[in-house]
Amino acid sequence: METYELLSAVLLAAGSFLLLSGGIGVLRFPDVYSRMHAAGITDTLGACLILLALMLLAGFSLVLLKLMMILAFLLITGPTSSHALGKAAWKAGVKPLTGKSLQR
Repeated sequence: METYELLSAVLLAAGSFLLLSGGIGVLRFPDVYSRMHAAGITDTLGACLILLALMLLAGFSLVLLKLMMILAFLLITGPTSSHALGKAAWKAGVKPLTGKSLQR
């Protein structure tokens, strides 16, 4: 096994772990803002790590260029969509849970 294959496997495992932990966070967190944070951060970072692993395996080819374009698209749209969802939830009147409301 070559060094780049080992690094690719580590990146794939880390990205998969982040996506799994983000999914668990979406199920476990109490309010929409916490869930959105868990989904947005882990989704963006997990997908980026997986794409970086695929870039290492692709080598210098047209596939690498396509993966780079997908990565750029994810880095732009992920945080933007999380912000838009948070702003829409706030305007709809959804308040974040605080100390006493978390204890219920």
